[in-house]
Amino acid sequence: MTEAIIVQCTAPSKDEARRIARARVEAKLAACASIAGEVESHDRWQGAIEQATETLLVIKTTRERFDDVRRTILEHHSYEVPEIIALPVVAGHEAYLAWLAESVGGEEAGR
Repeated sequence: MTEAIIVQCTAPSKDEARRIARARVEAKLAACASIAGEVESHDRWQGAIEQATETLLVIKTTRERFDDVRRTILEHHSYEVPEIIALPVVAGHEAYLAWLAESVGGEEAGR
């Protein structure tokens, strides 16, 4: 297992996803943030079933940076309760994982 993680977040628009993505990378909280495109979401919110078109954002970072990533997403996200889910990276291309760790200022991810 590495220290790399993937943070998944949805945003109500591509513009908001772009702002979140760029701010994380500029702040060196993420090595990369990919905007995967529109997804159709169905969820229960305040007792009602809702359907919305959202933009999926996939943020590549490290466990060490997660709290800062979460905090800054909360500061810039328009949802009251945004999706912020961290998934562990159990294996990956060693050179990519090293680049990821270096890009966020952490230790080498493959160690």
